[in-house]
Amino acid sequence: MNGRYEVKPGMMALDSCLGNGEVDKQVFQIDQNFADYRQAKLIARGERLSKYYQTYKYTNAVAGAIARLIVERLTQDYPQYFSYQQSTANTLIFHSQLTRETLYFNADWQLQRVENSAVFPAYTSSIDALAAQIQEDLTVICRGSDGCNWLSAVHLCYPNHWAAEEKIGKDFAAIHQPVAGMEKINRRGDAIVNTMIARKPMVRFAWGLSTDMRLNHHPQPPANLSVSQWEGRSFDPQNPQLYLRIERQVIWGLPEYETALFTIRTYFRDCRLIKKDSLLRDKLCTAIASMSPESLFYKGLAESKVSILHWLNAV
Repeated sequence: MNGRYEVKPGMMALDSCLGNGEVDKQVFQIDQNFADYRQAKLIARGERLSKYYQTYKYTNAVAGAIARLIVERLTQDYPQYFSYQQSTANTLIFHSQLTRETLYFNADWQLQRVENSAVFPAYTSSIDALAAQIQEDLTVICRGSDGCNWLSAVHLCYPNHWAAEEKIGKDFAAIHQPVAGMEKINRRGDAIVNTMIARKPMVRFAWGLSTDMRLNHHPQPPANLSVSQWEGRSFDPQNPQLYLRIERQVIWGLPEYETALFTIRTYFRDCRLIKKDSLLRDKLCTAIASMSPESLFYKGLAESKVSILHWLNAV
């Protein structure tokens, strides 16, 4: 909105008012597109689960704390969709009206079994099962007693040109090393991780441009598609399709476990609508024009920048 493309932490308190009422305060956002998001996750899992889900030094204690956090937020914010009860001292039951699945956990929040599920492959863990109940991707960052940090778990069925297998186990700076413009932030990686773990829940946003509305843009296409068909970065001026791909990222720290949950919810805005709003159009155009060559390459816009700007301004 300031007409510049910037790479910065941009973290705000989760209870900040952004004009959307109570939904702004929620970790997870459930909407009318749930079925489509769910289907995209099931297709990704069915392709090869390890392509989209990885863990590293993800202890049972951390895994249990993350599962409990997810269940508590869902049942508190969406009681019409989710319920939770403790049937015995050793059995915790979570039910989703959206998927009709019932998940059973032990007292440590480790997944025991699932009822009314035809998902293939079967859920392998608490985070895998819970990720299939929501429209967000999930990552978990942990910190050791020596101060080092690492990506401990990642469930990423809607990747935006990055891969779970390449990032798992890496620290903050290594994860973000390929991102153009991240150099200064990466030098403060340990401090940012401390903020993620120790501060109150926060939200931030990131944006880019895509030529389709496919949620899954893993760097490696499925076997039946070419890279050019898959990557969603081929702007055609003769048949213009362009979307703002926006990520709402929520950070919820669990300092008692030296960990933080980082969620990624993907939204799309059709740039044909942005073209009709002179203020938004001008802001978007000047932001694209302000991108460095490195940022244009990283965002996949190096070859299409001129044609995109020409199309946006042709009102």
